[in-house]
Amino acid sequence: MDMNIQKLLIPAVAALISLSLLFLVRGIAFRVLHRWAGKTETDIDDIIIKAFKTPSFYWCIAIGLYIGVAVTDIQERYIIYISKTIHVIVIFSITVAAANLSGKIFSSFIQKSNLPIPATGLVYGILKGVIFVLGFLIILSVLGISITPFITALGVGGLAVALALQDTLANLFAGIHILIEKTIRVGDFIRLETGQEGYVDDITWRTTRVKMLPNNMVIIPNSKLAQSIVTNYYLPEKRMSLLIPIGVSYSSNPEKIERILVEEAKKAVGEVPGLLKDPEPFVRFIPGFGESSLDFTLICQVKEFVDQYLVQHELRKRIFKRFGDEGIEIPFPQRTVHLKGEKG
Repeated sequence: MDMNIQKLLIPAVAALISLSLLFLVRGIAFRVLHRWAGKTETDIDDIIIKAFKTPSFYWCIAIGLYIGVAVTDIQERYIIYISKTIHVIVIFSITVAAANLSGKIFSSFIQKSNLPIPATGLVYGILKGVIFVLGFLIILSVLGISITPFITALGVGGLAVALALQDTLANLFAGIHILIEKTIRVGDFIRLETGQEGYVDDITWRTTRVKMLPNNMVIIPNSKLAQSIVTNYYLPEKRMSLLIPIGVSYSSNPEKIERILVEEAKKAVGEVPGLLKDPEPFVRFIPGFGESSLDFTLICQVKEFVDQYLVQHELRKRIFKRFGDEGIEIPFPQRTVHLKGEKG
């Protein structure tokens, strides 16, 4: 009995001592690495360190178990089980590290590049999912489990899962369709047919998130979004035409009004953020003859959708002041009411 206890005690003590030393070295190493990464300009080193921080914990456990097995003389069948456990721990930790590292590097690379590839939660999730599935299949092989029956079971059970998760799968494939078609991309400013508008914050495996200008978030199922009529203000490009309607008195000279409006718009270029010089602003006598006024439309270009608000604000103030200086009247609707007297 004493011999059996001794056989177990020696490897256990060796494993614990090894684990203590390994955790100590791990803590010191990551402190040094974090300080070094903080001094560099690139963020790739920070991503790598963060990706390996959790898996390194499992590596320490695996090494400690391996050292404990190396100094023991217990029966071989137990050693086989422990060895397989070590292999599973190592493969699982490498899978986690590879999934986190590849996902973070992919997202960082796409954000810094001009490649037309959407760095969304859906793409990130698919990439990590593929790596986890491969790691799971490798673990099954190490354990001596044939993956053929497993794949067959997946094929048979896949139909039942598909029927049970119709909505979820519909959202998933709709999200993939949106990403491939590229009609809606992360960062685009869109307007839904229901009236909500904002920036596309993320496209996940189930929903698309739109951040509205009041800083609220609209969450739309991908299947609903794929079937909706959506206006994308960033396609084919961000710049857009801004139409400002302006009405003046019937006593005004149309040519003079056109000249004043163009002059004020050109003066504002370079002074009002978002207002573009090319193409030059111009005026059209449209819609034309109103009930109480001559109606013109000033047409200019802005950098993107949200710039129109400040541009309209500034141009209307400048035009109002110029009309006052020029003595141009801006009419307002008037109605004449005739009261019919009562007959005696």
